[in-house]
Amino acid sequence: MDRGAKVVVIGKQHAAESVCAVLTEILAAVRRGYTPAVSDFEYAFSRLDTNPLPASSTLLEQQHMAIRSEMRIRPRTTGQKHYLDAIASHEITIAIGPAGTGKTYLAMAVAVSSLLNRQVKRLVLTRPAVEAGERLGFLPGDLVQKVNPYLRPLYDALYSMVDLERVNRLIDQECIEVAPLAFMRGRTLDNAFIILDEAQNTTAEQMLMFLTRLGQGSRMVVTGDITQIDLPYRVKSGLVDAREVLQNIKDISLVRLGNQDVVRNPLVQKIVHAYEKAGRNEPISQEQTTGGTYVSEKEEKESAANLAVTPSHKP
Repeated sequence: MDRGAKVVVIGKQHAAESVCAVLTEILAAVRRGYTPAVSDFEYAFSRLDTNPLPASSTLLEQQHMAIRSEMRIRPRTTGQKHYLDAIASHEITIAIGPAGTGKTYLAMAVAVSSLLNRQVKRLVLTRPAVEAGERLGFLPGDLVQKVNPYLRPLYDALYSMVDLERVNRLIDQECIEVAPLAFMRGRTLDNAFIILDEAQNTTAEQMLMFLTRLGQGSRMVVTGDITQIDLPYRVKSGLVDAREVLQNIKDISLVRLGNQDVVRNPLVQKIVHAYEKAGRNEPISQEQTTGGTYVSEKEEKESAANLAVTPSHKP
């Protein structure tokens, strides 16, 4: 904003007051040295209907302090700020939310920061090797080449924060490990920052196995989207199970991110909202099938009734 310039907001009193409040908060953040991005304005104005209004200046100032400044990574919503606070104050954090809410990216940012600040000795990044409703068949190459496609999103997030040469050096020094979930069995991970991504595709047994890998001086983050479960028919998601079983343990934080926390292209937020409104973006832990379709409880009962009245062909 130029010196001496003024902004005049014209509209209904309540709407104009809300816009002025947001602009005042952002201006306060600017005066404290923060340079806002377009996404900051988009988020602030998208939350005008909330009550109370988001304290943008305080949020932006705290965001700027949360992650290593040279990485220039920060939360953009109050939900993401709550998520970061949970990671900082709990040994285990479970984050559930739709695509684009920064579940994995922010966890990775905190993990990399912890490693570079020598708060932990290593990073362990893992996810289940489950196909997303597709039949890929047998993949070529050795074991590493076979599992690499499943782990690629973790590498992408890592490379976006640390240069390629440094990442490869840390991997060679075993300070960073990227591996499928099956490789975690039988291990105890001390002084480590551990991230389990795509946790909705774990079974209850796998989730229990993973959570019990936590060692001394370690921190663990579990992320997933329970509307995108790719497990076989009638296999309950370990993430859904963990949410139910662990909800009363105060030392474990359960964070729920929503479509208001989507920080990708603004169109992504609209897509998530549209699917929620249509009832297509709900947990399908009990009904999902490998092919992506699921059977409702009503259809299941009708099918059972039809089987009950079908005459037996046995002699």
